[in-house]
Amino acid sequence: MNSESVPRTRLKLSTSFNVVLCLVVLALISFAFKDQLYTAIDTTVQSSAVLSALAVFCSEPLLVLLVLSAAGIAAWSWFKDRSIFWTIAASGMGVVAAYVVSTVLKLLVTEQRPCQSIHVATALACPPAGDWSWPSNHSVIAGAFATACILALPKLRWYFASAAALVALSRVGVGAHYLHDALTGLAVGILVVVISTAVVRPLLVKYLPSKFVLGA
Repeated sequence: MNSESVPRTRLKLSTSFNVVLCLVVLALISFAFKDQLYTAIDTTVQSSAVLSALAVFCSEPLLVLLVLSAAGIAAWSWFKDRSIFWTIAASGMGVVAAYVVSTVLKLLVTEQRPCQSIHVATALACPPAGDWSWPSNHSVIAGAFATACILALPKLRWYFASAAALVALSRVGVGAHYLHDALTGLAVGILVVVISTAVVRPLLVKYLPSKFVLGA
């Protein structure tokens, strides 16, 4: 790592931690009004066929597009820019770690889904009992993949960040989660991927054969 990349890395870490902190604060505030916010958002979405369809699209297909974006960046960068490739590869390990962390948190907290306790119409079927609510796995995955893409291609950060935010908010809109579930999910995804990338990428570059690191 050269002298110029060190401050850049520190800046990325600082920015990421600030974003995570903001998300956590918003999640704490929204937790205090979780039922009211959930009901208000769900009722608003259900009142419009357009909003309902948009929420369903953002909840699943948009998340798939984020995943495909990361895969596309990985494939392109393997042939065109190995520096970017190793960033997305290390971030990919962080995505897996974020999902594991999210799953463990769900099993520890066991928060009931809002659609199981608040009787309102929802755009998607309510998950069964035992499929816990906090944090939102969709939001964790969206935050994780968006962060991986942003670290690889910072110039497209607003596209990826907006996509992740829409996925997270849509999980509330379709009735599957409280708002604090979605906000915390984003925070978990971002934090784990940033830390994973900062730790794993230098190790990959250091210990893998140079022909893989630098390309042919």
